[in-house]
Amino acid sequence: MVEHLVKRLKKQNEELQRHCASAIFKCAESDATRTLVRKYEGLDPLVSLLSKTSNKDLLCAVTGAVWKCSKNALNATRFKELKAIEQLVALLSNQPEEVLVNVVGGLGECAAHDPDSRASIRKAGGLVPLVQLLTGTNHSLLINTTKVVGACALDADSMIVIDKQDGVRLLWSLLKSVNTEVQACAAWAICPCIENAKDAGELVRSFVGGLELIVGLLKSDDLEVLAAVCAAIAKIAKDEENLGVLTDHGVVPLLAKLAITDSDHLRIHLCDAIARCCMWRNNRIAFGQASAVAPLVSYLQSSDSLVHRSTACALHQLSKDPGNCITMHEAGVVQVCIGWHIV
Repeated sequence: MVEHLVKRLKKQNEELQRHCASAIFKCAESDATRTLVRKYEGLDPLVSLLSKTSNKDLLCAVTGAVWKCSKNALNATRFKELKAIEQLVALLSNQPEEVLVNVVGGLGECAAHDPDSRASIRKAGGLVPLVQLLTGTNHSLLINTTKVVGACALDADSMIVIDKQDGVRLLWSLLKSVNTEVQACAAWAICPCIENAKDAGELVRSFVGGLELIVGLLKSDDLEVLAAVCAAIAKIAKDEENLGVLTDHGVVPLLAKLAITDSDHLRIHLCDAIARCCMWRNNRIAFGQASAVAPLVSYLQSSDSLVHRSTACALHQLSKDPGNCITMHEAGVVQVCIGWHIV
């Protein structure tokens, strides 16, 4: 079917092209379909159709197909070669939201796959309109925009632009969204911003009520929000003054309450946050008093090596308190380590 769709995509009939692009858009949720589109040379005609700006229905279908196909790394590379990024950036203004959702989604996938694509977005002037889109209300558009801004923040030069455009503050404000996916995506995007901002500690402190807000999200019932917020806290807590404020807002007991979880995804980022928060005064003792230590030992039974790494870091910090060492021993940490052949 994909081969036939690609063949008809090349026909000079905009109605037929729209239907074919729309079918690819819907079917390319599967990576097998994305691979077939590339195999049958469908990426090139999709990019050529991005110039059909007067036909909004066709443009919506084509940008949707480009977005979904770009989820495949090899496709994203081909799109970069075809200068699709520059064409997508040109579509960031004067387009309906249904087109913008797809355009931003495609840019986000390309930026996630390739550092050169992040630079291309910046050089094409895409960062300013992308940051401006963070002020919108369309949840689907906000989700895609936070993703691309977060990916671009991994590029130091792009981070400078994002900061100048007040992008970090706008991301922080999205933590107040009623949509949990927007909250999670904003928190994930904040992580590279803090990592690469020139003076991240001062930047975070400039947001009135910002630290209290992010600590409060540890009460969320959404697993992805919790993982993203833990990851952000691990970054924020690298600044000693901010760590002190996080502690004052009750970050320790809230992190401790999350310790009983079977989600490896959450465990990784929770342990990173705990390890970092241990570095403030009596926090490691407070974690022990909040019964956070024994559950962490059980994480070592996970089959995920990333869980092992982050858990080991957290236990190392916690072990600097003698009481926590007793708890670890009682929880069987020595036997687990012997099983790893590391003691």
